[in-house]
Formats: sequence, structure tokens, C-alpha cells
Amino acid sequence: MNLDLSDEAIEYARQASRALAAAGGDQLAQLAEDEPDRRAGLAEPVLENLGAWELEPRTSALELEAAAALCRSAGYWALAYPVAERLARPVDLAADGLVVVAGPVPAAAIAHLDLRWVAVTLDGQRSSAIAKPGSEPTRTSLFVSELELSAIDDDGAKDVALGLVLPSWTLLGMLDRAIDLARAHVGVRTQFGRPLSAFQAVQFQLADAEVERMGVEVLAKYALWSVRNGGDDALADALALRVAAAEAADTVFRAAHQLHGAVGFCDETALSWLSRYSQPLRRLPLGLSAARERLTELLGRRGLTGLYCEPLGAEQPLDASPV
Repeated sequence: MNLDLSDEAIEYARQASRALAAAGGDQLAQLAEDEPDRRAGLAEPVLENLGAWELEPRTSALELEAAAALCRSAGYWALAYPVAERLARPVDLAADGLVVVAGPVPAAAIAHLDLRWVAVTLDGQRSSAIAKPGSEPTRTSLFVSELELSAIDDDGAKDVALGLVLPSWTLLGMLDRAIDLARAHVGVRTQFGRPLSAFQAVQFQLADAEVERMGVEVLAKYALWSVRNGGDDALADALALRVAAAEAADTVFRAAHQLHGAVGFCDETALSWLSRYSQPLRRLPLGLSAARERLTELLGRRGLTGLYCEPLGAEQPLDASPV
């Protein structure tokens, strides 16, 4: 089992990150929040130039990796646009994107977008979805709106895992950026004549945060392989990634905010925007406790298959059966 992304996917992510930085980087989220109706216009031209909507992650292992890498780049810049949800679109329905929903009040961060949406529950029930008009300002709603659903069918079992995994790659990109911002901050700030990065307590905080981030990265790659392999464990692996990413986000953002101090909550810093726009990904469709409960119900007493179930030397190619 080779969990490393292909060189093509890595290079695609590098080019995507450069394109987003050149288009405005951190300012893209700020502009979208100030003028919500420009949300699509700010992001879509860049994504179209990157060929994002030409990717077919359900049919090609290489394009699945490229889609995940693109989601990570979008997360790194806290792009206020549902890249993962659009890449997870179903292939058998006329739709522009897919959102996974749960609970009595389904919601998703798809406000101010004139697109055709399909929502799928964790049980595989698919519905057409329309974002309801909200009364909250974008600063507090973060483009999240309640959804009006109209049931279509119950053929969405294979949609759920992909719909959970790709947004987790977006959150992984946000964790990458939070670590980078924290490192840069403690490298330039001084205390008692020394940079903050020279203090052991700061080094320990950064090390703990980086361990959490690295763990999510490995699980994200494994869950991507599991989705591509199309086995019975794909949903469990996607939920496990969801839980791990939410747990890591708590640790990473807590450390980043502590190391930044009060300035980390001011909009003059990129960390403030990154932290706020990570909230929908951390809370929807399930918060941490609800995701743990759902994973426990799904697994029962059998447990996760995991990375180390295969005999040593056993190889399972990424390009197995399609999603």
C-alpha cells in the first residue's frame, strides 16, 4: 500500500497554491465576507483556470489525488468557497456539488452561490438542496445556511465517504497554515532578549501541534486510498479521519492562538480568519462528539481495519475499483 501522493498531484497542489496566492491569498476570504455576492466571482475564475472542474475524482486515482491536493491548497488560504463539496459532486445526477448532512436541521456553507446542490445523509439518502435565506451577517454565519431538502433516492451510499474525506483535506490545509503562521510568529517575536522560538515551552507546544497535524495527514492519505479502493470500510475510515481532523484542529488552533496571544483574535492577523473559517469544517455535518458516536455505532465491536492489517509486503494499488 503506497499512501504517498503522486508527483503530478503534488505539483498540481503547488501550482494551485501559487495561483490562489497571486489572486489575493488571505484577502480572498476577507473580500468574500465584505461582499458575499462576490463569493463565486472571487474564487471560480482561479479554479477554472486550474481545471478544477475537469477533475473526475470518482473515476481516476490520479485525479482523486489531485482533487484532494487542491482541497488542501484551498484550505491553506482559507478560501471561502466549497471546493471539496464541488469536487465531490455525484456523477449520476445533474448537480454542481455534494454536501453531507446530518441532524434535524441540515446545514452547509453554501450560501450566496447559484449552484445545483445534492445533500446526502450518512445513511445514503440523497436529496436536492436549496440554501435558505439567512438573517445573520456573513461574519457570524460564515456562509452557513440551513437547507431545504427534497428527497431524491437512497443510492448515495458511495457518496458519503468521498463527501467526508475531501473536506477533511481542506481542514488539513488549514492546519498546515496554522502551524506555519505560529512558527513564523514565534520566530520574529522576542521576550527577555530572545526569540520566542528559543523557549522550550514554545517548542513543546509547536511539537505537540505538529504531531497532531502529521497524524491527520497520514490518516487523510489512508482514507483517500480507502475511498478509492471502494471497500466496505470506506465510510468508517472517512469518519475516523473526520474525528482525527476535528481533534487535531482543537490542538493546533489552541496552540497557535496561545502563541500569538491576543493579536491572534484580531482581524489584522491571518490566523483570526483561518480559525474562524475552519469552524464550519469542524462542526458540519457532525461535531466531534457526534462524529465519535456515529463512528462507534458503525463499528460496533469489530474496530477499524487500520493501516497495519495487511501482512508485510502485501501491496494494494490505489487504482482499484472506482468509487
